[in-house]
Amino acid sequence: MRRLLHCWFVALLAVGLLCAQRTIEFTCPMDRDVRSPTPGKCPRCGMTLVANLPEPVEYPVDLRVDPPQVPSAHPITLEFRIADPATGAPVKQFEIVHEKLFHLFIVSQDLQYFAHVHPLLGGDSVFRLDTSLPKPGTYRLLADFYPTGGTPQLVPKTITTAGYTTPLEAAIPRLVPDLSPKQAENLTAELKLDPPQPIAGTKTMLFVHLSPADGLEPYIGAWAHLLAVSDDLVDTIHDHPFIANGGPDMQFNIFFPREAAYRVWIQFQRKGVVNTVAFTIPVTALR
Repeated sequence: MRRLLHCWFVALLAVGLLCAQRTIEFTCPMDRDVRSPTPGKCPRCGMTLVANLPEPVEYPVDLRVDPPQVPSAHPITLEFRIADPATGAPVKQFEIVHEKLFHLFIVSQDLQYFAHVHPLLGGDSVFRLDTSLPKPGTYRLLADFYPTGGTPQLVPKTITTAGYTTPLEAAIPRLVPDLSPKQAENLTAELKLDPPQPIAGTKTMLFVHLSPADGLEPYIGAWAHLLAVSDDLVDTIHDHPFIANGGPDMQFNIFFPREAAYRVWIQFQRKGVVNTVAFTIPVTALR
């Protein structure tokens, strides 16, 4: 009887181990809805799928500006120090995401200024960027990076130029819906929405058609980069096409979190030229 129980226990253990092996799931660190039972690359962004990707943990980011009294229309240096959330020690190793270690988006309070830039990692584990802010005001920054051993991070920060005192609430721009075709450097982008009137918290499909159709190229590891920002600078969304194959048609799937007007910038590359277009999309609440 004892031998029979031992064999039964071993069999159950083997079945348990087999089931555990079968539950391994490979997930894209950037697009967590992309999952596979086997290793491979994400068909959307090209990143290596990770086995049993851990739940996201926020990494503290310390932003410093030199000079501290942030001027407008003059050179400044942005410094990003990233700490391990468990130990507080500086993070020294990062994964390359879309050909870069760090993506930074800068948007002005009136949503007229947009920049997609890439701070460089120094030997002291600090990311630095030399730049300038075109006019007085408040600016929203979105830091996109992937600490080795962690999960991808999207960290918002806000800075205000010296002497600018208008409260953020008082300076919210009154955005007018704008889905008209946009002519950029060497292409035209047309945008259609499904549903035509986006609803907060539900999926909105953005269909983009580009012309001319020839010469389209990946830009920093993706067929396109999208940034959506609410009119009050609270919500920021960084995304890439859900469907794209190098042709003139692309599809994005976006979940706008709140009722607001969103400025949406999309970047494409054609024949070595980066094209940036902007649309304004009103999002309503479910009635």
